Amino acid sequence: MKSILGISAFYHDSAATILIDGKIVAAAQEERFTRKKHDSGYPFNAIEFVLKFSNLSLSEVDQIIFFEKPFLKFERLLETYVAFAPKGFKQFCKAMPIWLKEKLFQKKYLFNELKRHDKNFSDQSKIFFSDHHLSHAASAFFPSPFDEAVILTADGVGEWATTTVAIGKGNQLEVKKEIHFPHSLGLLYSAFTYYTGFKVNSGEYKLMGLAPYGNPIYKDKVKELIDIKEDGSFRLDQKYFNYATGLTMTNDNFHNLFGQKPRNAKKENITQFHMDIAASIQEVTEEIMISLARSIRKEYNIKNLCLAGGVALNCVANGKILEEKIFNNIWIQPAAGDAGGSLGAALALWHIENGNSRHVSSNDDMNGSYLGTEFSQEQIEKELISIGAKFETLNYDDMINNTSDFLSKEKAVGWFQGRMEFGPRALGGRSILGDPRSDKMQKNLNLKVKYRESFRPFAPSVLREDLSSWFDLNVDSPYMLLVANIHRSKKIEMTVEQRKLFGIEKLNIKRSTIPAVTHVDYSARIQTVNKNTNKRYYDLISKFKEKTGCPVIVNTSFNVRGEPIVNTPTDAFNCFMGTELDYLVIGNCVLDKNKQNKKLKKDYKKEFELD
Repeated sequence: MKSILGISAFYHDSAATILIDGKIVAAAQEERFTRKKHDSGYPFNAIEFVLKFSNLSLSEVDQIIFFEKPFLKFERLLETYVAFAPKGFKQFCKAMPIWLKEKLFQKKYLFNELKRHDKNFSDQSKIFFSDHHLSHAASAFFPSPFDEAVILTADGVGEWATTTVAIGKGNQLEVKKEIHFPHSLGLLYSAFTYYTGFKVNSGEYKLMGLAPYGNPIYKDKVKELIDIKEDGSFRLDQKYFNYATGLTMTNDNFHNLFGQKPRNAKKENITQFHMDIAASIQEVTEEIMISLARSIRKEYNIKNLCLAGGVALNCVANGKILEEKIFNNIWIQPAAGDAGGSLGAALALWHIENGNSRHVSSNDDMNGSYLGTEFSQEQIEKELISIGAKFETLNYDDMINNTSDFLSKEKAVGWFQGRMEFGPRALGGRSILGDPRSDKMQKNLNLKVKYRESFRPFAPSVLREDLSSWFDLNVDSPYMLLVANIHRSKKIEMTVEQRKLFGIEKLNIKRSTIPAVTHVDYSARIQTVNKNTNKRYYDLISKFKEKTGCPVIVNTSFNVRGEPIVNTPTDAFNCFMGTELDYLVIGNCVLDKNKQNKKLKKDYKKEFELD
């Protein structure tokens, strides 16, 4: 038996993954344990979990690999500051002590941290380093259902690369092309995230969600920032940006171009201007990704595409690539961001460096992305009793039946089942569920449960066999990374007067028979549910369909704004008691809010820092 521990850390979304004989056994993000969203620190708890889950001590692990090469990153940092000097000297002085103390000599630092898991761990030769974008590419290709594929990765920045094209075949993967820092599609998108008042490396989802409320009237101005070639490659005009050496993303040249300063989220509301800005950058992002996809299909003539990197989480852009029918098949890594780098680095070491063969699965090797923590029924009951929760333990059939009843009565339900998801999306393991037919559900869940902006859309989970009857999509989307339109038979066309409405005014217009998951442009971020990967979730939706005729339910992550997805029964109960959730279902335990001790109620709005 050969084991590999993969680690990603020190930028954002630290994580750990363990492979045994090349199989992905366990993976988790540090944030789930520390309760600090996007935790970038050393993933002590995540490593502890994957080791314990695999019944291994650290000394028993054969190889350990970090997801990027710190010396190359340091080289980029130094060269950037030299190129822009004297600009950015203050930032240089701030960054250098951290690099010299910790990051530059990362092997030694990692070794000392690893010894905390096992004092007997003594072999530094077990520690390896991967290239950042090779880790992304490996995470996209090796778990995919393809023997051969072209891999496109795009994010903010790794060591130097921001966008790469690679070819994967069998157990080998080779990077063919790169675009280098400071030219970055991820950083361009993050610049607009910052400009519209959202938090960088966290609020990009909000920018994407805001886009359908606007019109892309600033598209030409966005293109003044970026020189886009016919093949999709690009260069950013650095006179508009401050991210290379400064403490902000944009500068006065940027602000003057668009006519406003960045929105101060604490003092200023979102206006039509911000919606139009969001629509404009979203459309340019889609154009670039489509152009890149077209050019690599033409150049390499490979029918399969794999995607990873933070930009691959832009499910609207992914849906547009699919819609264009550029490739026969597309597969996207569910943990496409830096967390997935821990997985990719481990797989790269196993296949590329160690030369181990690869078995291609007909679906994929991600186990539905249910790779995190799991609690037995006994553990759940013991933990709930210890925290003073009042619950009823039902048999399986009654639990499914009662939960479907709650949903059909427009109740908001916390759903905690099986293993926790790896990646940013809740997929029916740690989810908040609702009735998609309700025209109040979106607003209520946003404002009363999630404590977030009312415009944020919710995703539908749909039985795979019913997919094409409800959405304009006919391929699997198990990881909620593809956007498609509601099927025409389920649409409710807006009146002439309704079409004239602007922005948030459109939110309350009923646009389909499942309004809670229908965005203002008639799109939806779809998760297909298969019995083989999540039987409990499948059975619940099936029972809901049996009662209502609707094979779709609302699915959003089990957390509030600023909080990581819940990890333990205690986390779930705290969130339940700090929000207006009506019911909580953990394993076979059913909790009614009205029956809980009022003294256990929490003020969750103040519990987590809003992002």
